[in-house]
Formats: sequence, structure tokens, C-alpha cells
Amino acid sequence: MQTNNRQIHYSNSYFIIIFLISIIILFAVFLSGSKDAEETVKEQPLVSSLIVSVPIPQQIKFCNKEISLERLDMRERFDREINSLIYFHSSTLLLIKKANRFFPIIEPVLKKNGIPDDFKYLCVIESNLDTRAYSSAKAAGLWQFIESTAKICGLEIREGVDERYHIEKATKAACKYFKDAYDRYGNWVNVAASYNAGTSRISSEMQKQQEESALDLLLVSETSRYVFRIMAIKEIFSNPQKYGFILKKENLYPQVSLNYVEISTDIPDWAVFAKEQGISYMQLKEYNVWLRDTKLTMPKGEKKTYRIAIPKKEDLYFNKNNIKVHDKAWVIDY
Repeated sequence: MQTNNRQIHYSNSYFIIIFLISIIILFAVFLSGSKDAEETVKEQPLVSSLIVSVPIPQQIKFCNKEISLERLDMRERFDREINSLIYFHSSTLLLIKKANRFFPIIEPVLKKNGIPDDFKYLCVIESNLDTRAYSSAKAAGLWQFIESTAKICGLEIREGVDERYHIEKATKAACKYFKDAYDRYGNWVNVAASYNAGTSRISSEMQKQQEESALDLLLVSETSRYVFRIMAIKEIFSNPQKYGFILKKENLYPQVSLNYVEISTDIPDWAVFAKEQGISYMQLKEYNVWLRDTKLTMPKGEKKTYRIAIPKKEDLYFNKNNIKVHDKAWVIDY
């Protein structure tokens, strides 16, 4: 009986020793692991994405004119805008997608009016290609016209109608502004800057500061950044894959074919009108954002005719095969 008890005692002691040794080993591993973890945190970045500062070229082209970026302030202003746009991934990606829909409308109007094609990028910066864009300064539409300037440039704004939201007409009005500004400056960079600050401000500051280019003026931050932001978005649109924006054909927003119905009488209810055309009220307003009420009343004593865009039903449904790629540089599978 004593032998058995002694054996049990030894057996229990053995397991206790093994248990204690195991605890010591585990504790040592824990300490070692903690140290390794601390070293890992020190060696690796705290974020999982790779952020690389974009190389800046010696010069950039805007409206067929080479603009040197060798001067320190010019380089850093461009650097700020292109890095901001590149790492604002989702918004910049959406701009390329939407441009496939809107550039085919904007470009022919610019060309017809003798405005450099690069001014389409001004439109991108102004509104993010949001047809319903409306700012705190009460500027509206893709080209962000304030009411007074819009009327000077020939746009109609009244109850139920606001042509600042009409893509073709607002683009034509923007062209009028650009041409008038070019007649004053003879320089497209100054024209672009004046679209943000106004011709009076740019002209006044050029005189006060004795400079000929808006890029050399001390201006408020928004205007100082403006032209560089336009040039930066142009660079990204011209080389999207270079800057990490990978799109396929089906990722682009397709162009929608439109038929037009001319009206010259009151429309008491646009919802009823839309149903008569075989589309919804929402679809009618989507392609006629300039219609700003549920009805339309013709101005008294004035005969007017409006063209109402009616989207083709087949284009209102996604079909990869029907997507036209406006710029082959935007996609990897063209």
C-alpha cells in the first residue's frame, strides 16, 4: 500500500514539474512574441495602403502652351493638386466614368466656338460633372454660373426654367464668357483664372502687382490653385493607368441617345407628360435638369419653343456591348 502511495506521489510530482516547465516556456514565448510585435510595429507603416508622392514633370501643357514647373512655387502648386486628386480616389474615379457621358456633349460646343479643348477640364473642376451642382455662392449647373453672369451670357432663368442646368446651352454660354475674356487678355491661362475670380479682379490685380500672367499673382487660395487643379485633372485623365485608375469598358457611364419633343404651350403637369412619352417623371427630370418645376407656364406676351429631351428606352438599361468609349486612354480593354 505504501509503495502504491509513493508511486502516486512521484507521478503527481512529475506532472507538476512538467506543468511548471510548460508555463515557463509559454511565458517566454509570450515575451518574445510581444517583443517581435513591438519591433514589427516600429518597422512597418501603420496603414496598409501604399502612398507614393507623384513625380512632377519639368513642364505641363495647357491650351497648347508649355508652362514651366521649374520655379519652386509653380512646382509645389501643381504637386499639391495632382496628389490631392490622385489620392481622393473615389471622386476622381467617378469623374472619369462620368466624362464618358458628358465630354461628347461638351467638346463639339467648345470646338464650334473656337475654345481650346482643355477647357472641358475647367468644367470638371467647377462641378465634378454633377448636372445638379449648386454652390453656397448660388452658382448652378456643370459650369457653375451665378445668375447675373448667366443672364449676361444669354441663359434664361425664370420660374420653372433655369438654363444654367442645360448642358449644351450652358456650355455655349461659357464659351461666350471665354471669348470675351480672351479678347481682354489674349491668354488662355488668364481666361481660366478669371472664370474663378472674375475678369475685374484678375485685371485689377495684374495692374496692382505689375504682372502679365495670373499664375504670377498673389491671389486668394482658391484662385491661386484653380488653374493648377485644371492642369492636374487633365494630366490624370490623359494617363489614368499611370496614376492607378484602372477601368474597363463596362465601368464607364454610357452615353444615352435622346429624341426631342418641341413644345410651345403650357405643360400643367410634367409627370403626366412623362407618362405620355413612356418614361417616368424621374427620367424626364434626369435628362432635362433645367426644368425646375412640376409644370411649365409660358411667359406672357412671348412666343417660345422648348426642346424636351426624351431618352431612348433601350439606352436606359445596361448593355456592355452598347457602351462607346469616348477616349481609349481611359480603359485597359479597348
